[in-house]
Amino acid sequence: MALPEKIHLEIVTPEKHLFSGDVDSVTVPANTGYLGILPGHAPLLAELGIGEIEYKMDGQVEYLFCSWGFLEVLPDRVVLLAQTAESGSDIDVKRAEEAKARAEKILESKSVDIDFDRVQLALMRAIARLNAAKHRASHR
Repeated sequence: MALPEKIHLEIVTPEKHLFSGDVDSVTVPANTGYLGILPGHAPLLAELGIGEIEYKMDGQVEYLFCSWGFLEVLPDRVVLLAQTAESGSDIDVKRAEEAKARAEKILESKSVDIDFDRVQLALMRAIARLNAAKHRASHR
């Protein structure tokens, strides 16, 4: 049995359906690290982390930011159920830069009253948003 040439990708959040289409490959931020997925991949369930989704389709590369959720991989399709996801072109870069600066300032203060984990996650989200926007802009 031949492997499929494309894999169907669905990206969904509670608010909207971001993408549906056949792609050449997908890279996603799983909670344990990035996963590269090609057509014919073995079935897999994983928890999404914070980072960039990258998918390739007909020579074009698209980038999205995502944080938390679940990933289902079957040989012919990938379904991403993300708590939050945004296309790189939809990201408000100024807002993400401000969020990054706020988080860095709080972490640098070394105050004992801060929720370190919460601020660290905010910093990770801001950096991932900026990376998705930057990658999207550099591939235009």
